Amino acid sequence: MLVAVDSVLVVDDSAVVAVDSVLVVGDSTLVVDESVLVVGSLSFVPEPPSLDPGAPLTSMASPQLWIQAARPKTLTAALAPVWIGIGYAAWQGQFRALPALAALVGAILIQIGTNFANDYYDHVRGGDTAERVGPVRVTQAGLIAPVAVRNAAFLTFGAAMAVGVYLVAVGGWPIVVIGLASVASGLAYTAGPFPLAYNGLGDLFVLVFFGPVAVGGTYWVQALEWRGDLLVAGLGVGALSTAILAANNLRDLETDRVAGKRTLPVLLGRGAGRAEYALMVAVGAAALIGGVLTAGWPVWVLLGLVGVLATGPALRQVLTEEQARAVLPALPITAKATGLYGVLVAVGFALG
Repeated sequence: MLVAVDSVLVVDDSAVVAVDSVLVVGDSTLVVDESVLVVGSLSFVPEPPSLDPGAPLTSMASPQLWIQAARPKTLTAALAPVWIGIGYAAWQGQFRALPALAALVGAILIQIGTNFANDYYDHVRGGDTAERVGPVRVTQAGLIAPVAVRNAAFLTFGAAMAVGVYLVAVGGWPIVVIGLASVASGLAYTAGPFPLAYNGLGDLFVLVFFGPVAVGGTYWVQALEWRGDLLVAGLGVGALSTAILAANNLRDLETDRVAGKRTLPVLLGRGAGRAEYALMVAVGAAALIGGVLTAGWPVWVLLGLVGVLATGPALRQVLTEEQARAVLPALPITAKATGLYGVLVAVGFALG
């Protein structure tokens, strides 16, 4: 028999008394404290609800989760080459604020769109699993519906293309080519019939598009010209961005092998991945020294060597550690060093 009397619910011989967030059932107490249920001396933590892959774009996803999905710590890879392109333009007396700002916004949007796409397609392809070591991926962890992450990728790429309309008006058809190639490559990194990251081409993509393409494109929309030494400047910063990916691939070596993701370490072994990281750091330094000695860059550009030196702890981890968790700190260290490199090289050009 079920009888409700005021705030007392009587079920047969047991009374259920509701007092604030405490329910008393006979001799047992049910305490509802945030997401933890305590019954007598037993505690229950309910599992998060499973997400319907067809859930709408923003359902059940907080802003904090979307920020996490955007991977803000990786954005230095997109920002650094644009900063250098802006600094180079200032050195040449070609700085233009609005095109420079639009290039910066466009680069950030393409990077975020790529991160969303990676989160979704790595989950779909089985590249991200519960065994993976590293920051939580929102799709794999069930924190945001897969279709929502996919839609966010397309919307972000669309926003980048909207910014690109202005850049095309300023820079003409070369920017059409750069913009479309950047968006297409961002998607093709993990999507499509031949995903770059799954076929050993992710490193080349990062070196090119986060290096000469980004530096040269940023300078072009301000000066409407190309200079040969921009290739050197781009390779320097692109190499450090590639070092971020190299550290990532070393961390994920075992899980990538199981998932069939053919990164450089999977194809050629851990030693090749370590050599790649060290080489990319060396290229970052050599580009600055070479630019000063052969291209007449201001000596202040050598400030960027501080960014190269900042990779030191990560270089040690990459060269000596075997376990994925031991390599994990190398990623944020390298990302921060890349950002520092970009800022200091840009300042060095501007001071010249």
